[in-house]
Amino acid sequence: MVNFKVDNLINMHDELKAFCDFLRLSGVCDDDIFASKLISCELLTNVIRHGGDEAEFTGTLISDGIQITVTADSLKGVDIRGEMPDVFSESGRGFYIVKNMCRGEIERGPHGEIKVFLKRQ
Repeated sequence: MVNFKVDNLINMHDELKAFCDFLRLSGVCDDDIFASKLISCELLTNVIRHGGDEAEFTGTLISDGIQITVTADSLKGVDIRGEMPDVFSESGRGFYIVKNMCRGEIERGPHGEIKVFLKRQ
C-alpha cells in the first residue's frame, strides 16, 4: 500500500512515481500501471488545481485489481458520473477519463473520498 498527502503538482508527480514503483515491484503489468497513474493524476489534479485543497491518496492492491482512494474536502460535491463532456469544453474531462480507464467501479465515500477500483488485465 502507498499512502501520502499532497497539495502541489510537483510533489504529486514525485509521490505518483513511488506509487508506480510499488506497482511495478508487485508484478503489475505496464498497462495497469499506466492506467493507475492516469487515474490518480486526474483525481489529484482536480483537488489541487480546481479545489485548492490538500489531497490524501491511498493506492492498494486488492484481489483482482488496484484500489485508488483520493480524499479531500473539495471532492464532496463533485459529480463522479463521468459523462461525455462537450467537445468544445476547456475542462470537465477528468472523471470521464477516470471512468473509461478504470474498467471497474467508482464510489463516493461519506468523508469526501472517491474510490476507484481498477480491474487488472
